Amino acid sequence: MTTIARPSPFNRFCAVLLGLAAACAQAAAPAPASGRQGGEEEEPTTLILSDTLHYDDVKRESTFTGNVVMTRGLMTLNADRLEMREDAEGFQYGVATVNAGNRVYIRQDRPETFEVIEARGQRGEYDGKQEQIDVIGQAVITRFVCGKPFDSVSGQRIRYNQKTDTYEAFGGPESAAAGGRVRSLAVPRAKSEAAVEACRKSQAADQQPPAPAGQKPGQKPQAPAAQQPAAQ
Repeated sequence: MTTIARPSPFNRFCAVLLGLAAACAQAAAPAPASGRQGGEEEEPTTLILSDTLHYDDVKRESTFTGNVVMTRGLMTLNADRLEMREDAEGFQYGVATVNAGNRVYIRQDRPETFEVIEARGQRGEYDGKQEQIDVIGQAVITRFVCGKPFDSVSGQRIRYNQKTDTYEAFGGPESAAAGGRVRSLAVPRAKSEAAVEACRKSQAADQQPPAPAGQKPGQKPQAPAAQQPAAQ
């Protein structure tokens, strides 16, 4: 087992799992949005698409099956089955599973930093009472910058605990890493920041309007020549 006290860059992975936890909590006990105090950020809406839905209001359980796609802001989860419930104390729980050969897929886009965080595993679990989130079986979490992979963690189980603000990665026979081990890769911050800056410059160049014919990129347009008055 490897325990990580959420150093950078692994703190970015936290945003994905926290987004998933919030979405599970919202979908487990749907209710009308309450008024918010001024200055508070509005909570994103959770949308779940599936082939079937069974909701038990007495048991406070929701079961979505068949090509399940859950979105919450810029976070997306794909699974074959998603079960969510709320206990008598108000704690929420969620389990995402897939058919044989598939993987639960979670994606968080962070366009302001040109990042995408992806998590994959055979199963995803959220325990609101313990405040912990698990990606289980062939578990991999990867951070992409400008479309290229940078940091990653892989193992049989990857767990984030909100109470202690720590990660734990476990090896085992179902590990995504070779030999059933835990594998963690952290690219130097300077290299990551350089990739972000290069992506930002590339995007800015793409957004510039095309130069007129005969004018070089970045060259200021020449003022039109003064017209001579017509001969009388």
